[in-house]
Amino acid sequence: MVHHSGSIQCFMQHKGMFKSKSGTDKVHQMKPSRRSMPCLAQSQTHPQHLNKHTSVQNRVQAQPVSEGTTESDLEQHRDSTKETYTDDSEHGAYDSRTDQSLLIQQILTSQKQGSRKSQKSKEDLLNTDKHIFERFPTKPVRDELGTVASLGLFFKDGIKLIDYILVYKKSSAQLEKRSTFEKNLRAEGLMLERETAITNNDIMFVKIHCPWDTLCKYAERMNIRMPFRKKCYYTDWRSKTMGSLQRNMRQLKSWLPRNPMKLDKEALPDLEETDCYTAPFSRARMHHFTINNRDTFFSNSTRSRIVHHVLQRTKYEDGKSKMGINRLLSNGTYEAAFPPHEGSYKSRHPIKTHGAQNHRHLLYERWARWGMWYKYQPLDLIRRYFGEKIGLYFAWLGWYTGMLIPAALVGLCVFLYGLFTMDSSQVSKEICEANETIMCPMCERNCTLQRLNESCIYAKVTNLFDNGGTVFFAIFMAIWATVFLEFWKRRRAVLTYDWDLIDWEDEEEELRPQFEAKYSQLERVNPITGKPEPFQPFSDKLSRLMVSVSGIFFMISLVLTAVFAVVVYRLVAMEQFASFNWHFIKKYWQFATSGTGVCINFMIIMSLNVVYEKVAYLLTNLEHPRTDSEWENSFALKMFLFQFVNLNSSIFYIAFFLGRFAGRPGKYNRLFQRWRLEECHPSGCLIDLCLQMGVIMVLKQMWNNFMELGYPLLQNWWSRRKIKKGSQMAENKCTMPQWEKDWNLQPMNAHGLMEEYLEMVIQFGFTTIFVAAFPLAPLLALLNNIIEIRLDAYKFVTQWRRPMPARATDIGIWYGILEGIGVLAVITNAFVIAITSDYIPRFVYAFKYGPCLDQGYRHEKCLEGYVNSSLSVFDLKELGQGYSGYCRYRDYREPPWSSNPYEFTLQFWHVLAARLAFIIVFEHLVFGIKSFIAYLIPDMPKDLCDRMRREKYLVQEMMYEAELEHLQRERKKNGRHYNHEWP
Repeated sequence: MVHHSGSIQCFMQHKGMFKSKSGTDKVHQMKPSRRSMPCLAQSQTHPQHLNKHTSVQNRVQAQPVSEGTTESDLEQHRDSTKETYTDDSEHGAYDSRTDQSLLIQQILTSQKQGSRKSQKSKEDLLNTDKHIFERFPTKPVRDELGTVASLGLFFKDGIKLIDYILVYKKSSAQLEKRSTFEKNLRAEGLMLERETAITNNDIMFVKIHCPWDTLCKYAERMNIRMPFRKKCYYTDWRSKTMGSLQRNMRQLKSWLPRNPMKLDKEALPDLEETDCYTAPFSRARMHHFTINNRDTFFSNSTRSRIVHHVLQRTKYEDGKSKMGINRLLSNGTYEAAFPPHEGSYKSRHPIKTHGAQNHRHLLYERWARWGMWYKYQPLDLIRRYFGEKIGLYFAWLGWYTGMLIPAALVGLCVFLYGLFTMDSSQVSKEICEANETIMCPMCERNCTLQRLNESCIYAKVTNLFDNGGTVFFAIFMAIWATVFLEFWKRRRAVLTYDWDLIDWEDEEEELRPQFEAKYSQLERVNPITGKPEPFQPFSDKLSRLMVSVSGIFFMISLVLTAVFAVVVYRLVAMEQFASFNWHFIKKYWQFATSGTGVCINFMIIMSLNVVYEKVAYLLTNLEHPRTDSEWENSFALKMFLFQFVNLNSSIFYIAFFLGRFAGRPGKYNRLFQRWRLEECHPSGCLIDLCLQMGVIMVLKQMWNNFMELGYPLLQNWWSRRKIKKGSQMAENKCTMPQWEKDWNLQPMNAHGLMEEYLEMVIQFGFTTIFVAAFPLAPLLALLNNIIEIRLDAYKFVTQWRRPMPARATDIGIWYGILEGIGVLAVITNAFVIAITSDYIPRFVYAFKYGPCLDQGYRHEKCLEGYVNSSLSVFDLKELGQGYSGYCRYRDYREPPWSSNPYEFTLQFWHVLAARLAFIIVFEHLVFGIKSFIAYLIPDMPKDLCDRMRREKYLVQEMMYEAELEHLQRERKKNGRHYNHEWP
């Protein structure tokens, strides 16, 4: 009796996935007694390996039974497996190796049996829904056929929850490794079930379930902290002694409108573990823990982490290094391995009236939607669903975005101050009124003599960024960077306490397979584990490190070559734009040169980024790091260096080199004795620096946002299009199970969160390093990050497969990089103010050469005559181009009629000394303030320290009391003295 595969799968999903029960399956609360510790007893849930074969028609297999299954469940399970057969696509190869009882079985029922099942009573459906609700934290939703929609998260029996998914191709040649690996997984206590993909018959899914006793065993081995008593906060006693004034103030505060940025507590689930004391799980002391329901005691992320731990340590061949799912993924044995999502992120019913179907749906509605852009992030829910590592990333991103608000406001005020003083600025007035001042030509052949007042617009725009608030804003941003990092330490301490990461330590990491394969012949004893392991000699490590460093310097030289090419382009283009037929381009040829140069530079930057990633990957593999964390840190450092130099090299050129070595009229310096070096505009070089930073920052953020969301959307759309084109789903009218929906999503980036952190760290550099020249950078970063949070949230929830929930206590190497950027920002801003802007020359003129020399400084009036003082005189006859008279240029040199023509004046040396003095004073002052603030701000709040100490004391007391109560119950039950040693 053979049916079509597709119709059988449809029938399974709509009819045979779950059986009704004769009675309600109630899960009683665990009592703190030895009888309520079944995971200590001999496990009866492991499958029995069968070596006998049965015919396809009469094959009846005994499915593994979960602990706690009732007799009615067993009877109905036997009924559901009476007329079954297995997928024999690999039957010949698996007969002698695998447990056929764990292969998914497809139901073949008669019309009579089908009609009987279709007449389920409403009472049976309610019992089924109640059972699913107890087994899994989601609300049962039925489709038109009455099938429970969330059954895509369970085995075929509708009881065992799917904790992990493995995907492989039937046509894969790695059959022996896969068979051995799955056999060893079952020996470790995991339960497996296979099912063929609906959309592709060559794809096979292996569903993994971790039973209760296996969860207990590995939770104890991994020191997973679990809740055992509701928290009594250290500050609770204060509320009892609170004064009447304080109580009245709290009552008044409750009448005020609620903070719109906070999420409604009613919309979020009650996360019990955040309100309970926790301790490392122990089977010997299970009576200490609050186990109301075994199925929900370990969260889905914890279950997935335990299964991943087993997968990483299970062998697939004989040999100490032949183990781990990562190697099986790299050699093509499996196509993918991932924990499944908790169901769909969308619902036909509104969440306000019907509630959330699952945590994924709740995250989408309360976090990933664009309408939540102004709300705080539900970090506890993010951590519970994606793990602590991803939760810390979003906590850091949210903290960084929140801290950008004051920086953006101050930067906007500085910009507005420049905007309002644009017309009243003494420098702008003098430039705009200089009708008779002739400027020397700024290029060789095609440039004509221009009047100074033609630069009026440039002078006004320059005042937006180079005004009296520039120095204050640079100091503010240097202090802001320190406050941001110091308060992030405090925020991280609170999160690690709330998430039970204070006492968590990284377990000894496994060696990378490539490291073991390379150095398998050399061994030494690991001082942590005491076991022999491969090791890399120092000479080999040093030689490989030197090659890697040489590669880094080569790539940096390639960046500098690209910058040099852009410089040559600017030198050639300015002559061409100056002779352009279009009058607008000819008049503003400097703006056209800078604009096109920035665009070309951006295209080179994005092209080289692709090359850098591949080179960094090769260099990191060449070093052969010992562990995955060492590999990630080395790769992240290289990528940061490459991208930082790539993005900022052209900015450094414009800030500190443009116009500094051009020479003077009649004696200009030339590149290759051909092209005259570029000069700054009569109003200064700061406008070029602002244009360079603004264009690169905006375009880079737009490109990153597209690659983060647009590219996965296009890939997933193409996958759905191929599925619809096959039309197999349309013919069978099946609902695709959750694991197959996840398979069609995009996997998380191969480098994890490295790209996410790298993008934000590079943006942090833009925000702080050259902020004196571009005060709008924090505002642009704030607007981008508001979008970035929702883009990342939408991507994680809807476009990516669920990543493995990993643990972490901090953001890793990125904190050190941020501190380095903060130090570099102080130095860079000091040089920008002193060298690039005109702040120091104006300051020297006002106090030494201006009209207020003996009258005191009175701001704008003291700058009268500054423009004329900053321009030197040149005799046009020396050019030999038929000009006569004199022209002016930006410099401090003697006039041609002087005894030492064109030599530097005394004012030049005064300005130079003031610039050097400003750099020294600014750096020491800001570094002193930064150090003082870092000293004043402790890394951990005092209230948190008190709570931790009190919690440690209360935990010891409660553990002692719980053990005494347990011993007393045992004595009372046994009727005799019971001596029990403290475990």
